Amino acid sequence: MAMPAEKLKLVSPDEFLARSLKRIKPSATIAVTDKARALKLAGRDVIGLGAGEPDFDTPDNIKEAAIRAIRAGKTSKYTAVDGLAELKAAVSRKFKRENSLDYKPSQIIVSTGGKQVLFNALLATINPGDEVIIPAPYWVSYPDMVLLAGGEPVQVDTRMEDGFKMKPEALERAITARTKWIIFNSPSNPTGAAYNRAELKAVTDVLVRHPHVWVMADDMYEHLVYDDFEFFSTAQLEPKLYERTLTVNGVSKAYCMTGWRIGYAGGPEFLIKAMAAIQSQSTSNPTAVAQWASVEALDGPQDFIAKHNKIFKERRDLCVSMLNQATGLKCPRPEGAFYVYPSCAGAIGKTAPSGKKILTDEDFVTELLEAEGVAVVQGTPFGMGPAFRVSYAVRTEDAEEACRRIQRFCGNLK
Repeated sequence: MAMPAEKLKLVSPDEFLARSLKRIKPSATIAVTDKARALKLAGRDVIGLGAGEPDFDTPDNIKEAAIRAIRAGKTSKYTAVDGLAELKAAVSRKFKRENSLDYKPSQIIVSTGGKQVLFNALLATINPGDEVIIPAPYWVSYPDMVLLAGGEPVQVDTRMEDGFKMKPEALERAITARTKWIIFNSPSNPTGAAYNRAELKAVTDVLVRHPHVWVMADDMYEHLVYDDFEFFSTAQLEPKLYERTLTVNGVSKAYCMTGWRIGYAGGPEFLIKAMAAIQSQSTSNPTAVAQWASVEALDGPQDFIAKHNKIFKERRDLCVSMLNQATGLKCPRPEGAFYVYPSCAGAIGKTAPSGKKILTDEDFVTELLEAEGVAVVQGTPFGMGPAFRVSYAVRTEDAEEACRRIQRFCGNLK
């Protein structure tokens, strides 16, 4: 029997939405990119240094492979949920060729971007009370994905003086009986910090002693390293960790394919199968045309990566030099990725040209955008402030002009 109309009560939005949403925050990097885009549409002269994506176009051979696949009718049907057999084979070859890691196709999953790979893995493994160690500064999505999966993120702070790299003793202190994963990102988003062989070995030595802790190795920026830096993936350097490592990568950064949305991972077969089960009930397979393009990305010519890296290195050096000349800023020189992470502690407490007092790094980036039209992301959402992230994956002249404006802004603080 229907309830009398006078007793019906309209549910408020707060009551209707899942309580788990209260544990997370919108992505700060997406927010600043959207704000910069809106200001540009409104006619403002804005230089956006917030987006983590290369300014180079997808290489022509990769685009042509996608076009060929479309014309051949290879993209009109569903693929296997966990990825095309041809792409999984290409991923297997890549892991063997570049990382000396043996992953069979049954140990590989392809997803809609690296973010889905990470989320699937956490959702497939986290139980209430499980802890996930995350060195800070970290990519803004890591803690929120852990929270959505029902786990507890455990932040391990690093120091600028140590190049934003986690010390083994700090990792040791963070491990408890409830620790399930460590998310390990090198080169790092947001700092660009990359662990050399000795630094990584010190971390893996700790993990070997704790067999209940698994490693989520986010290698997305693997190819973006400078100054003859030699990259090692976690299970590559320490084979004892192979059976409890998920090696995550994708085509977004090195291959200039952020919009194609293809990430992949290699790991133990039972974990990959569980992740595929989750994917089968959410997005199903990644876009077919993007998968065929990714086969070409992994198997095709790789020479453009070194050409792009030469330009990225020049931009890194330009930004580090110019930002260190800005009043109140300190900017270390990272080994990889396309970010720098300067401290703005010297600007806290000062007054912006608008008359507003700068009390936080969010105040700093907000006033910088209003005064000079430069969009960067405050450091607090990355787990460490007062600081801000600069993406130098923009035209070199834009990076130079943006740094000039930042210098002027800092010089005008009272």
